[in-house]
Amino acid sequence: MTAVVRAEGLTKYYGRRRGLEDLDLEIQPGEIFGYLGPNGSGKTTTIRLLLDVIRPTRGRITVLGAGSREPAVRARIGYLPGELALEGREKARDYLRFLGRVRGGVPPGRIEELAERLGADLGVPMAKLSKGNKQKVGLIQAFMHEPDLLILDEPTGGLDPLVQQEFLAMVREVRLAGRTVLMSSHVLAEVEHVSDRVGIVRAGRLVAVENVAALREKAVRRVELHFDAPVPPEAFAGLPGVRDLRVEGASVRCTIDGRPDALVKAAARFTVVHLVSAEPDLEEIFLTYYGDEGRHDDRQVVA
Repeated sequence: MTAVVRAEGLTKYYGRRRGLEDLDLEIQPGEIFGYLGPNGSGKTTTIRLLLDVIRPTRGRITVLGAGSREPAVRARIGYLPGELALEGREKARDYLRFLGRVRGGVPPGRIEELAERLGADLGVPMAKLSKGNKQKVGLIQAFMHEPDLLILDEPTGGLDPLVQQEFLAMVREVRLAGRTVLMSSHVLAEVEHVSDRVGIVRAGRLVAVENVAALREKAVRRVELHFDAPVPPEAFAGLPGVRDLRVEGASVRCTIDGRPDALVKAAARFTVVHLVSAEPDLEEIFLTYYGDEGRHDDRQVVA
């Protein structure tokens, strides 16, 4: 099986500043690959290299079995940039129809179908679109020609939760059709429900490729438990994976590394009236998974 994306030793420096270094990566047909990292970690640099917007300092890359600068390959890619510039008096519908013609046409009714699913108002001049509507137009232009590879950079910015769920449904449909998605984000929750694998990039280096279940097991969560009566501190002392424990009367606060099984079993001996589990922060996952390795670097890193 030929990889849809293959990078070997892919490196990009901006002068002395490192954007990306020694990236080795393969993304397979029909795969949803989440590309995770804090802002400025190298995600956008990777995407620009994939699209041949910038050229690598060294290394090799193929997209859909060829170089992405070839027109036939570009036509098979759908791309949503992280910062989408839509200006002018032209209505969004006319803009999308123009793009459709440039790309060789889109299925009849496709633009309207996607607009209805996302709740996009295409009758508004692009300069007057809200941030959320601009993002919807960006998603429509990326999806509408049913590309073999979708590259989405921070795709849910400005979208309300209901539209985010519809977008994720659209991504799942792409996978069911056997097509491929690369979705870049700094928000773990944005990719965890749809991705087959995730790559974590930090300081311009790919530090891991994991399936989603393995990543979640290594996550750090902050948990609060409230009981109907005070609980003894010794009931929660020394639990595996539990740290920063604070027992105050009828409440327990702690941090969990990985699976919460031991804490749940200890809490089940008492009557729980309220539980709060904060979603793990992406940077905390990085630090949990890799410790202090790579936290400090004397060279600047850009996006």
